[in-house]
Amino acid sequence: MKRQYTLFVSIMLAFLLALTSCINMVPAPNAGPKPVSPIVSTGALADIEATLEQIYDLANPSVVNISIVIGSNTTFPQDAMGSGFIWDKAGHIVTNNHVIADADDITITFPDGTMVPGKLVGADFDSDLAVVKIDMPADRLKPLSMADSTRLKVGQLVIAIGNPFGLQGTMTVGFISALGRMVPTDENALGASYNIPDVIQTDASLNPGNSGGVLLDATGKVIGVTQSMASTSGSSAGVGFAIPAAIVQQVVPSLIKTGRYDHPYLGISVVSMSPTLATAMNLSATQRGTMVGSITSGSPADKAGLKASQTRATINGHTVFVGGDVIIAFNDQTVKSSDDLITFLSRSGVIGGTVSLTVLREGKQIKVPVIIGARPGA
Repeated sequence: MKRQYTLFVSIMLAFLLALTSCINMVPAPNAGPKPVSPIVSTGALADIEATLEQIYDLANPSVVNISIVIGSNTTFPQDAMGSGFIWDKAGHIVTNNHVIADADDITITFPDGTMVPGKLVGADFDSDLAVVKIDMPADRLKPLSMADSTRLKVGQLVIAIGNPFGLQGTMTVGFISALGRMVPTDENALGASYNIPDVIQTDASLNPGNSGGVLLDATGKVIGVTQSMASTSGSSAGVGFAIPAAIVQQVVPSLIKTGRYDHPYLGISVVSMSPTLATAMNLSATQRGTMVGSITSGSPADKAGLKASQTRATINGHTVFVGGDVIIAFNDQTVKSSDDLITFLSRSGVIGGTVSLTVLREGKQIKVPVIIGARPGA
C-alpha cells in the first residue's frame, strides 16, 4: 500500500505539471493538431485505480447514511441526513453532534440497503461528536481502524467517503491542504464559542450530507471525521474540515461509557503574542507565546498562581491590558500561539493530571504546575 501511495503521488504531480505545460502552450499559426502522448502508462494508471478501489472496498461497507426526523409529533416534521461510520462490533456508530441534534427518530442505512433504528448514546456539542447505537449481529459490522492524526503532513493524500446530498457511498479524493485549523462549534454564537482545535483542512470535495463521514489516509485508516466546509454557495469550494482522529479517540470512548465528555480546563483567556504586544510588555518584538489575559476565580489557573494582565497600555489607538504571564511551553512543548496551547490541552490534557507551564513573568522564565480541571458546563 505504501508503494502504491508513493506511486500515486508521483504520478499525480507529473500529471499536474504536464497539464500545466499543455495549457500554457500556444500553437504556431496554421499548425495542425499534434499527436497526444499519454501522460502516464496504462499500467501505472491501473495501479492508481486499484489502490483507490481497494480503499473504497475496505471502508465503504463501514460508512452509513444517517437520516433523522425532528418534531415527529408536530404538524410539520423536518427531515435531515448525514453520515456516520462503524466504531466497534457492539454496534456503536460515530457521527457529528450536529447531524443528530434534536432528533426524535434516527434511522441508519447501510450501503447494502439494510435499514435499522438508531438510539443516541451520547453527544458532545463542543467537539461536535456523537455516538448512536444500533442492534445488529457483530459479524455484520466492520469497524474502521483509526490513524495517528498527530503525524499528518500537508500534501498527504486523503479520501473522503460519505453521503453528500443523500448520495450514499460517494468517494472523493484530495490532499491535506492545511493542519491545525480552529473551527467554531457554533458560528452563530453571539458570545464566546468553543473552537475545535487541530482540525484538518482538505481540498477533497465535501458537501451537505458528508458530515459525520470519514477522511481516510492511503492505507484506509480514519484520520478524521468530516465536519464542515467553507463555502459561500452552500456547496463544495475546495476547503473542507475534519475533526482529527486524536480528538475522536479521546471523546468517543467517554460518550460510549458515560454519555458525555468532560473537556480539560485551565480557566484562562489568552491572547497570542504580537510584536506590538511584546513591545508594550518590554519584551523582544520577536517573542512568541500566548499571554494570559484573564483568569476565572477558583479555576485551576487561579489555584496554581498564574498571573493575569492588569496593566493598561495603548496599542494601535486602543486601550488594552498587558503584563500577564506569557505561556511559552506546555509540558516542554513550545507554545507559539493561543492555538498551540488549546491544541496541546485538548490532545494531552488529563483531568486531575498536572501540566507544567513554562511562563515568562516580568521578564523571567519560570515553571508553573497546574492541576487540570473539567470545563464547567461541559
